[in-house]
Amino acid sequence: MHITDIINKDRPTFSFEFFPPKSERASESLLETIKDLESLDPSYVSITYGAGGTTRERTHDLVEKILETTRLTPIPHLTCVQHSEEEISNILKRYLDKGISNILALRGDTPKGDTQYDRSNDSFYFARDLVEFISTFNTSTLGEESKSFGIGVAGFPEGHPETPNRIKEMDHLKAKVDSGADYICTQLFFDNHDFFDFRDRCELAGINVPIIAGIMPVTSISGMQRMADLAAGSRFPAKLLKSIDRCNSDSDAVERVGIQYATEQCSDLLNNGVDGIHFYTLNKSKSTRGVFEALGINKTSK
Repeated sequence: MHITDIINKDRPTFSFEFFPPKSERASESLLETIKDLESLDPSYVSITYGAGGTTRERTHDLVEKILETTRLTPIPHLTCVQHSEEEISNILKRYLDKGISNILALRGDTPKGDTQYDRSNDSFYFARDLVEFISTFNTSTLGEESKSFGIGVAGFPEGHPETPNRIKEMDHLKAKVDSGADYICTQLFFDNHDFFDFRDRCELAGINVPIIAGIMPVTSISGMQRMADLAAGSRFPAKLLKSIDRCNSDSDAVERVGIQYATEQCSDLLNNGVDGIHFYTLNKSKSTRGVFEALGINKTSK
């Protein structure tokens, strides 16, 4: 199903993100997580793409496995780094043959540890270049009237780490939307004020596509650092830090605090008309399910 048919409804969407496993054991664990979360009937699930496309085959395999073994709608990530136009075209054709209807188009990170990587050799330098290419692929391959690939792009409520000028940052985002993006999925954040301000600035910039809020429940103290790294410097409000500090390193208590805090975030977002909520699951289901249950989300409320 095309993303515009999924999102443009009277109710907000709820979706999950997974990343390709690196081992057989991790694969088995992920399949259990997917099976557990499938029962929550998400609007769609997204599958990440490693730095420099390092997990590209595992991403493709996971997307196809989800298609074959579940009722879920998978949206694969696709990045610019280390890809030629021919490679991207072949990936799109592969997904098209499998019945994939949507892509999350990202610039992506350079291969980890490769400080000498020269991006000038890439066919796509910015995410908007990839969005434009997919849009052209849509019209040239399937015609103007066909709903081929829906296109999502990333948004940064706390600001893009490489674009300190917030005005220019919004110009870049608008360029991605004007190139053909159908929706925006934000990076994770822990202060809803950042999201609401981001949404208002999008409106002022003339960006009128749906904006999906990215939420990641805190599951451990060590995990908070990984979250900050993942989001290139995520900001943790004092309210959250004080709650975690009171846990005295009790891992179960930290997890409960994470679920409660994410639940409060989601409730506030829903009360203020968010288009959808995207959960960064880290391939685990307990916290995401806990938030769902606390919010009272079920099939009839979606």
